[in-house]
Amino acid sequence: MEDVQEQQSQSLVQDDENEIVIENAASVHGEPPQDANGPPKVDSKEEILHDKVKKQIIKEGHGPIPSKYSTCFLHYRAWTESTQHKFEDTWDEQRPLEMILGKEKKEMTGLAIGVSSMKAGERALLHVGWELGYGKEGNFSFPNVPPSADILYEVELIGFDETKEGKARGDMTVEERIGAADRRKMDGNDLFKEEKLEEAMQQYEMAIAYMGDDFMFQLFGKYRDMALAVKNPCHLNMAASLIKLKRYEEAIGQCTVVLAEDENNVKALFRRAKARAELGQTDAAREDFLKARKFAPQDKAIARELRLLAEHDKAVYQKQKEIYKGIFGPTPDPKPKRTNWLIIAWQWLLSLFYSIFRREKRKAE
Repeated sequence: MEDVQEQQSQSLVQDDENEIVIENAASVHGEPPQDANGPPKVDSKEEILHDKVKKQIIKEGHGPIPSKYSTCFLHYRAWTESTQHKFEDTWDEQRPLEMILGKEKKEMTGLAIGVSSMKAGERALLHVGWELGYGKEGNFSFPNVPPSADILYEVELIGFDETKEGKARGDMTVEERIGAADRRKMDGNDLFKEEKLEEAMQQYEMAIAYMGDDFMFQLFGKYRDMALAVKNPCHLNMAASLIKLKRYEEAIGQCTVVLAEDENNVKALFRRAKARAELGQTDAAREDFLKARKFAPQDKAIARELRLLAEHDKAVYQKQKEIYKGIFGPTPDPKPKRTNWLIIAWQWLLSLFYSIFRREKRKAE
């Protein structure tokens, strides 16, 4: 498998064919998902998909829409429309939902209608009537939804697989899941080469979705090694994309997932350090760079980043020195004391009277 290799980079992460090189790459600005405090405010035109389902596009997607029995991977947040109470959030759980269109749960009928109209990468706000949600009775376990509650969904379709039978991940063999994930990773790398970073990340996220925690927990020996050989590069490639998009906190999270499996992974340490340095976390960044250098002592990229950190620290010190100098100013030179002639004359008179007094006293004796 040949993954992305960028020009001009001559050191770290260049020798590994599973991962993307990001040094000296141009920056591209991206947009994180909507704030989770409440449903997003959307001004786009309302599209009627069904008598009980309306859609407003937040972000346009690309490519075709999924057909019946497609296996869709999506993130969503759900609120009751009347109270604005959020009762579900897959972004918080960091676990996308897998939905096979035409085989969805009854309470997700409205959500499925909305998803079936979306393109990969599209994000939308769905208005779903209670009839196609949790119904007249509602749901009193998890999630807790009151009776006859209309629902608002903020949905992002990460991507989908077209399969005639609608084969779920749970029905695949280990080799099938790893193979499907690897194909997604390769698709992501092709998109990265074209600077389509958001689309590339959707492919990486779909690849990771094939290898969730429940799946990885069951693997041992060579199968676990095979899965990690695909999964970890996806996290690292996600981090590379997020750094280019200036979404540094998210990049740190992706690297930390890899380091939980392999605490000495040089590329994860390097990319986490880069993200931390951009956030001004210089001490933490230096710690990661130094640990990476321990395992790659000849790497020029690590040496360069450590040198840049040292120059940054020196510049900060000089700036602070100037600030403190401006606040307190230089130590003032001592001023010469002015001569007080009145005191001198008074002291001279006292001395004169004392001398006369002593002389008269001796005469009297």
